[in-house]
Amino acid sequence: MTKLAEALILRADYQKRIEQLRQRLTRNAKTQEGDRPAEDPAALLAEIERIAADLAVLIQRINRTNAATPLEGEGTLADAIATRDVLRLRHGIYNGLAGEATAKQDRFTKSEIRFVSSVDVAEIQRQADDLARRYRELDTRIQALNWNIDLLP
Repeated sequence: MTKLAEALILRADYQKRIEQLRQRLTRNAKTQEGDRPAEDPAALLAEIERIAADLAVLIQRINRTNAATPLEGEGTLADAIATRDVLRLRHGIYNGLAGEATAKQDRFTKSEIRFVSSVDVAEIQRQADDLARRYRELDTRIQALNWNIDLLP
């Protein structure tokens, strides 16, 4: 039986393969009159369509598995993934705010405008650190479960 983590790796492989084929297709979309393309665009398109169909089925199975798999304290695995994604988003915002608020501004004359932070940088950084910790802890639990749960049909 395929584990969810293996399916996630396969999904990434399919996505990379489709992107590589798209690039090859683009390179072979036009040729000089009288020349032949290095690769047959119809064959590349056929391979893209085959992999895309396999990818769609795989994503559906992953989504079904995520929706049906409980993760203690988080609801389902799908719920935990949504929470993790929002933690990452929030961490980025807080981390960016802390960085902007602490950016040093060089002043060369006393007449230049002086900027001061409008937020408590230490508190914002503490919140960013807390969000990063919560993200890591949840991500670790998700990854561990991915290797222990079988992919649903």
